[in-house]
Amino acid sequence: MRARDLAVEFPTVTMDTPALEAARLLAEQDLPGLILVDGDGRPLYILPGTQVLRLAVPAYCRDDPALARVVDEAHADTFLQRLGGRTVRECLPEQPRELPVADSKATVLELAALMARTRSPVVAVVEDDRLTGAVTLQSLVDHAI
Repeated sequence: MRARDLAVEFPTVTMDTPALEAARLLAEQDLPGLILVDGDGRPLYILPGTQVLRLAVPAYCRDDPALARVVDEAHADTFLQRLGGRTVRECLPEQPRELPVADSKATVLELAALMARTRSPVVAVVEDDRLTGAVTLQSLVDHAI
């Protein structure tokens, strides 16, 4: 089986997509991450859901989990509102990582190795540098088992 056989249509975002909209997309479609594309539809970055959360969670709570425990429940439940007017661009880590992109002819083992190496739950599948779909960790493991 090849990447093109496992790939499914997958939502994308751009650098200027509001981060709160990206979080909604993750939640509504139960996605492990999002594919960030340029104006020509070429993948630029795979944005795991944890990166969106990282922007919303106050730094003091990330640095000291005990401080997260002292925030009252009413305020704790609204932490995603901190995304406010921020964009996906602001969710990107400072250090770029290897982009988990595979050619449509990649094998299941190649996809698994790429996911493991890049620690990404999503691999963008391309043909002629254009996004044709994505393979998620869940679908890859389902197929492999």
